Amino acid sequence: MKILFINGSPNRKGNTAALADALLRGKEYETLQLTDYRIGSYGQKFEDDQLDEVVAKVKEAEVVVIGSPLYWHNICGSVRNMLDRFYGPIKNGEFSGRKLYFLFQGASPEKWMLEAGEYTMNRFAKLYGFEYAGMATDRSEAEKLGKDI
Repeated sequence: MKILFINGSPNRKGNTAALADALLRGKEYETLQLTDYRIGSYGQKFEDDQLDEVVAKVKEAEVVVIGSPLYWHNICGSVRNMLDRFYGPIKNGEFSGRKLYFLFQGASPEKWMLEAGEYTMNRFAKLYGFEYAGMATDRSEAEKLGKDI
């Protein structure tokens, strides 16, 4: 099974990556460090845009884990930008048969922040055909959720 972890955090070995390690303990997976990719905002067109490279990696995976630190009460900019950019180039239901997990962590998130993040990821999953498998916000949730992978 090919597993792809998309890390939206600029910190390669930070809390978001630690949650992925807990979720995916004992499993082989590839990490895509999203901040290493140049992805323009929705509506922009740049010759060196790398969204297609990210999409190609997602297409290869059976399980996709998207990880985001909680910045400014919401999903971080790199992940939000990627989600925005899927609109248009990706057809509805294109990722049918794949599972999507969401890792969302912050220092002191409020309930509404977590609910908003999960709502966004659940809607994203449904739009593109992923089976939304759930969200983890701490190590124990990640370990529990990871038993189903």
